[in-house]
Formats: sequence, C-alpha cells, structure tokens
Amino acid sequence: MLAKSYPYYLANQPQTSKEMMDVLDKYSGKVATRVAVPDAKATEKAIAAAVKATGPMREFKPWARQQVLQHCAQRFAERREELAYALCVEAGKPIKDSDGEVTRLIETFRIAAEEAVRVNGETINLELAKRLDGYHGYTKRVPLGPVSFITPFNFPLNLVAHKVAPAIAAGCPFVLKPAERTPIGALIIGEVLAETDLPKGAFSVLTLDGKHANPLVEDPRFKLLSFTGSQIGWDLKTRAGHKKVTLELGGNAACIVDADQEPHLDRVIDRLVFGAFYQSGQSCISVQRIYVHESLYDELKKRLVAAVKKLKAGDPKKKDTFLGPMIDEAAAERLEGWIEEARKGGGKILCGGKRKGAMLEATLMENVPTSAKAHRQEAFGPFALLAPFKSFDKVVAMVNDSDYGLQAGIFTDSLAHAMRAWNELEQGGVVVNDVPSFRVDNMPYGGLKLSGIGREGVRCAIEDMTEIRLMVMREL
Repeated sequence: MLAKSYPYYLANQPQTSKEMMDVLDKYSGKVATRVAVPDAKATEKAIAAAVKATGPMREFKPWARQQVLQHCAQRFAERREELAYALCVEAGKPIKDSDGEVTRLIETFRIAAEEAVRVNGETINLELAKRLDGYHGYTKRVPLGPVSFITPFNFPLNLVAHKVAPAIAAGCPFVLKPAERTPIGALIIGEVLAETDLPKGAFSVLTLDGKHANPLVEDPRFKLLSFTGSQIGWDLKTRAGHKKVTLELGGNAACIVDADQEPHLDRVIDRLVFGAFYQSGQSCISVQRIYVHESLYDELKKRLVAAVKKLKAGDPKKKDTFLGPMIDEAAAERLEGWIEEARKGGGKILCGGKRKGAMLEATLMENVPTSAKAHRQEAFGPFALLAPFKSFDKVVAMVNDSDYGLQAGIFTDSLAHAMRAWNELEQGGVVVNDVPSFRVDNMPYGGLKLSGIGREGVRCAIEDMTEIRLMVMREL
C-alpha cells in the first residue's frame, strides 16, 4: 500500500529531487519506501513563499479555512487504511493503535474546522473613571504570519495535525519538517492539502534532516517556532531569536494509586498497562513511575506483573500485537542500558528487561534508586517502575521529585486528594481516575520544568499563532 517513493512539498506543489532518503520498516528493518530530500535552495524558496503568502492567507476567509480543514478530514477518513498502514510500517506502531491515531488525525482537523470560524475578539469596558467617559475598546485576533514546525517520530500523524490544522484555522502559512524516520504520514497530509485552494505558498513539507533544518529555527522571517521532541528544544529556543517559541519536550509521568482503590484494581491495572506500554512506551506521557499506597502495593504488583507478562509482542501489522518495536535498535539499547544500571543500583526486575534488536520486552522494576536514569530521565520505551508510599503528603513529594512536569495521573475516590493533586503537583495537567497518558485533542496540553513551555491543543495553538490587535474608539 506504500508508494515506491514520495515527493516533498514546496509552496503547495510536489517536488522530486536527485537525493532520496530511505524509510525503513521499523519491524523488519528493510527499506519500505523512499522520499525526496530538498536542498538548501528549496528551503529558502519555501520560506520566501510562506512570507509572500502572509497577505493572501490573512485574507483567506474563516469560512474558506474551515472548508479546507473539512476537506482534509473527509479525505483522511477516505484514506484511513492507507494512513494506518503507512504509520504501522514507518513507526512500528501496532496496526490497531495506528488506526486509532488516524482517528485522532481526523478529529483534530474537525476540531480545527470548528475553531476556524471562532477566532474572535472582545469588547473591553474602558469607562473606568469620569475622564474615560465615551471611550470603548475592541480587540480582534489576526494571523501572526509565517510559522515553522518541527515534529517527532512517535505520533507522526497527530502531532503534525496539532500544528498544521491550527495554522490553517489561524490563517498562518507554514513550513513543516517532519521526523526523518517517519515522514510518510506528513507527506500524505501534504498531498491532501495540495488538493485544496489554499493560497500559493501557504504550506511546505520539507523532509530535512536535523543538520539542514537550521533555517526553520533561526530565520527571523518566521514569527513562531513550534517544536515537539527532546531536550534539544532548549537549544533551539536560544537560537530562535525574537520569534515566539513553544516547546513540548517530554516527561517521566507519574501515576498515583490511592489507598481507597482496592475495589477498582482491575480497571486500574488495565489502564496502567495501557499507559505504560501503549506503542512501546514511546509517548511523552507514558506512565513511567507508579506510586501505590503500601496497603495495596503487594496485591497490585502481583496482578500488574501477571497482566504485563500476557502482552503479545511482535509484528505490528498483526491485529493481536500489542507491543511492537522501538523506533530503532539504538533506542532499545539505550533503555536496556538504563535498566541494567538501575538493576546494579539495587533495582529488581519484576518482568521483562530482555532485548532482541529493536524489540525490548515490557519491563517492570521496583526498588529503583531515585538517582538512576530510569527514574530521573525520560525512558521513552516499554518501562515502568513501582514504588510504595505511606501518606499522601509523601507521594506528592515523590511525584514532584522530578525535573519534568508534563502530566500526572491519580486514581482516588477522595475529592480532597484529587483537589490536592491538582493544586500541588507540579504538572501541566492532572488526570483523575485515569493514567497521565490520557489526552483529548481540544484540551490544553503542555508542561512545566524541562517538559517545555506553552500549550498545545487546537484552541491554544490558534491563540499562539494569532496576535491581538486593539482599537480604542471615543464617542464624538
């Protein structure tokens, strides 16, 4: 179902090139297809085209932007099987999960279509004193201008959608660099966008490697850089100049299981398995640290280990596969090393821990030192650790003992504990009675500390890509 090769997109048009890049089937390791690679001249042309499209995109009416987004959602639905298969191959994501990501791609574009006609301003009361009688204030939101996007490999459809769809809704031309290991989904999105009547230059999708993406970060003609990825984002921020920057840089998400959860352990365990091992743990909000009240610890550990051992690993193209490969063997080797470091530091492997190529077993550990990489850094793989806690004060401190703060989860029947978690956990979001891996595409999403700055979610992204213009009027 994959084409033999894919073009990149420059100013709305497909482009071929002499230089081609292999895209590997992440399970077999074989070349699945090839994509055209732009040169430096093409990158400059893409930026210049986006600048030139600033006026036409600003004049492209909200209803027209909405129609473009609705067309995309419809075409993605029509091409669902193709998109899911491409994702399964290029990312190694199990086919059921790949189909689920296509659903989120469609939903994100539909949400953006609704928001495209709601980019509103407000009326401001300025009559705050007698000297201000007759003064009125009004604001409207206008497109920021050309924006640049850099996206990671782990959600190569939906994380692209979370940048592209709001840009269209806001009226901003954009240049996108998808992850070089998973570019196919972004190029299919570009193919669908090319079917629309977006103004010329409204979008470019450039299959650049990191070394050649500097202009997307440093060029002052861009008004915003939106980056999702690793801690390299902080370096990009320092090089971005005066443009706005939003960063989503991962986490090591914690989940609390409170003392009152004994009646709900079946559901808690089911959600913990999903949260920790869905798409081989390669999610910024994958469950990495599980804190369980000491009264439930032994029982939950026994049942969770049994559930994890039942997970089927293997070929992601098979419908009953839950655990596919990590993105490459180097990533699996890195996490295998972290697991061994934690074991040597006194940690105990409860299940898993073995690797074959890019396949790493679903791994649970306990007694992991808080200084170990597997505890302090982002595992980004099929790994989670367990630890007991005695008091709620203690577990709040345990969760906050992290350099990251993206999302946390808490299973509790206590409203007081839920509110304390919301108030005291140093996280961008707290999910009550579910895992921190939960996300809906219209909600504000983003983190604190090393997890980044700014918020994703369609409406938040539109706000970032627009600026407020004020008008003050005095009655004559």
